[in-house]
Amino acid sequence: MSVMLKCLSHTPLRDYNDPDASIVNEVNEVIAKARAEVEAFDPELIILFAPDHYNGLFYDLMPPYVIATAAESVGDYSSLPGHLSVDSDTAMELVKFLFANGIDMTLSHRLQVDHGCTQTLEEMTGSLTRYPVVPIIINSVAPPFCPYARIRKLGEIVGQFIAGLDKRVLILGTGGLSHEPPVPLLADAPEEVAEFLIAGRNPTPEFRAARQERTIAAGKIYGSELCEQTPLNADWDLTFIQTLIDGRVAEIDELSIEEISQQAGRSAHEVRTWVAAFAAIGATGSVTARKDYYRAINEWIAGYGVVSAESA
Repeated sequence: MSVMLKCLSHTPLRDYNDPDASIVNEVNEVIAKARAEVEAFDPELIILFAPDHYNGLFYDLMPPYVIATAAESVGDYSSLPGHLSVDSDTAMELVKFLFANGIDMTLSHRLQVDHGCTQTLEEMTGSLTRYPVVPIIINSVAPPFCPYARIRKLGEIVGQFIAGLDKRVLILGTGGLSHEPPVPLLADAPEEVAEFLIAGRNPTPEFRAARQERTIAAGKIYGSELCEQTPLNADWDLTFIQTLIDGRVAEIDELSIEEISQQAGRSAHEVRTWVAAFAAIGATGSVTARKDYYRAINEWIAGYGVVSAESA
């Protein structure tokens, strides 16, 4: 068994509302280096912790987390459409293992996923199908959220499962860090917005385009005096990253959901994927971790970070 971890921020606004070219090139170089490390590692399996943004999961049945035995990308923004090469047998074995170890996991045999799942997979592998993958989607945008301690425990049990595999396993965490795009809340939402949040699957191309345009428009003013969303918080991001790198994942149990929303933005809860990823690798052995990159990028509505780790 050999385990590698990559946690990356994602942004749907890449190529739609880019910062200065020097910053884009800087990020591209970091991604290229990370991808080269993944290709050299040549994983036999990818465990992918990712969020959803009301593209696959809705309030008609909103799980705290779900494993897919089959998944298809909706191709939102510039993400690749099509099927992921899900290892359905391993996914089912993982579900059974989680049940046996106190995690009430949700299961989907036909899950739609969005850029939150596929962007990082594409960046690290070049496609949606190069390596077998098990997607684990963690609710990160639709309150109420389960406590962070539950997410850490989920990651630990997944890590115990990985430790029992005689394979090279890549763990991916995608989402965060601080950011708050214009994602609506169900509470007090107008009727048509509430209906979308409850049962908005398979929207028309026109609806999806209008939704994307709202996010692009938000990126153009994000961080300015015209923006009403919570600004990026580099101090919070860097403190969070250091906590993970130092192996102090359990300390995140004490973080308040409300305080994270106030300090880092409502969508900062996508860091739950990073918590699960680091808890997972921590359960497989001694971990060496590092921060590869960080920059607060208003144009992408993202505290943009890349973190790596390996388990001995």
